[in-house]
Amino acid sequence: MAKREEAPNMVERFAEFKELKNIDKATMVSVLEESFRNVLAKMFGTDENLDVIMNPDKGDVQIFQNLEVVPDGEVTNPNLQISLSDARADEDPDVEIGEEHTKEIFFADFGRRAILNLRQTLQSKILDLQKEAIYAKFKEMEGELVSGEVYQTWSRETLLMDDEKNELLLPKNQSIPGDFFRKGETVLAVIHNVDNKNNNPKITVSRTSDTFLRRLFEREVPE
Repeated sequence: MAKREEAPNMVERFAEFKELKNIDKATMVSVLEESFRNVLAKMFGTDENLDVIMNPDKGDVQIFQNLEVVPDGEVTNPNLQISLSDARADEDPDVEIGEEHTKEIFFADFGRRAILNLRQTLQSKILDLQKEAIYAKFKEMEGELVSGEVYQTWSRETLLMDDEKNELLLPKNQSIPGDFFRKGETVLAVIHNVDNKNNNPKITVSRTSDTFLRRLFEREVPE
């Protein structure tokens, strides 16, 4: 019952992740697999005998557990072993002791707690990926002109938001004397500095640097 209820939600999560900007598909699939493995490892004690196959285009995942076949009554770890009788009853009638039996397991069958843990793990990893992507993008843009909409102004700095809702900080000492910004106004500046302390990107822009003046000149006087 749990599987039928939760499986559609898993598909929705895949669809949501596929729409993330600045994160390529290969990286997204890798993060999804790593997240599944982290949660499964906590549940089974290890993920070494698990095969996790991601199907992002279909919106699902397949998980296979590889178990050592042991004599009946000698199973000491059900996460790593399966009895001969159980293996043969599980669509593997010709398997022998010492061989490997593979069975598919369904993540949704583990209930809401497991799915919640997976979502929390994914959210954390996705947030880290997004921050890294933002840092890499703007680090390459240092020295380039950028426009942002005034979101909030304080005594020491003004917060701008670009078209993708990235935060740009314009310090008072990087503003032109006499600058007065109104909320919603569009401001032109140059990417002055980008750092990523504690994986928290901080993008500082300037309207007073020599680079800003040069970029403005280049913009007004094309080659």
